[in-house]
Amino acid sequence: MSVVVWGAGAWGTALAVAAAPRHRVLLWARDADQAAEMARTRRNARYLPEVVLPEALEISADAGLAAARSAEGLAIIGAPTAGLRERLAALPVATRVLWLSKGFEQNTGALGHEIARAIRPDLRAGVLSGPSFALEVARGQPTALVAASADAALCDLAVQAFHSESLRVYTSPDAVGVEVGGAVKNVMAIATGIADGLQLGQNARAALITRGLAEMTRLGLALGARADTFMGLSGLGDLVLTATGDLSRNRKVGLLLAEGRALPEILACLGHVAEGVYTAATLQQRAQDLGVDMPITDAVVAVLQGRATPGQALRELMRREARAELAHRAG
Repeated sequence: MSVVVWGAGAWGTALAVAAAPRHRVLLWARDADQAAEMARTRRNARYLPEVVLPEALEISADAGLAAARSAEGLAIIGAPTAGLRERLAALPVATRVLWLSKGFEQNTGALGHEIARAIRPDLRAGVLSGPSFALEVARGQPTALVAASADAALCDLAVQAFHSESLRVYTSPDAVGVEVGGAVKNVMAIATGIADGLQLGQNARAALITRGLAEMTRLGLALGARADTFMGLSGLGDLVLTATGDLSRNRKVGLLLAEGRALPEILACLGHVAEGVYTAATLQQRAQDLGVDMPITDAVVAVLQGRATPGQALRELMRREARAELAHRAG
């Protein structure tokens, strides 16, 4: 089976490493110098320096070659949400493609499936998501993902490409829910990082994760997702991992914000994309347009935009009026 991974960041590289022992895999890098260095050293020095790249993994910056291979098998787009539109537009007609992006597109507020539907309705498309740190996947540590698309055959192709003894791939028809979970959890992880950085305790962390899941579910239902998706890998699973894991970039942003560090300084020291930073305001606007209440998201946006300190934002959340967690049944 031919697999092309468009994007040599940490996550794209990790999936390419995972599939290379069993399939013909091409990892495409935008930068020709980076591609040559990776091919020579068998390392991705910038994003996954700890991992040796399999000899069977082909690495190239030739977009024409990657496009031709994509038409033959399965394409995986490893770009952040900001680059998804460009990558989709460049694929051959009727390509079978899954993206790894977790966020809302700035300016449009679109999720991946909405972008694909608008610009490339000919593609057989979906999303591959779930609770996963790239380093652990590349090391072969046990991980579970979910491939989501209305195209059941495409989901089965994802299983064929990546399912192994260390990497389990489940399938779902609910691409909307899977994408909402992947996007919202990053913002909730920033909130949890702030709370942990302020040393508010385990009770506060549990409350934020639980109420963050409620926000995620409300937005998902408003967009047409299935409620049970949010109790699965791309909802609760990814939220818990990203909000609590030491490898989480979004959690790290929250921790550093709680220390009083400036956002530009934080982003410069991370060296990787923290999708929650770029998603938060767009997520807030999308929720407001739909009339969905998302107070934790509002608090994170206020901190990121410098309109509130981390302490002020958390205090405002605690001052909200009491309400029922579940509606009382009549009779």
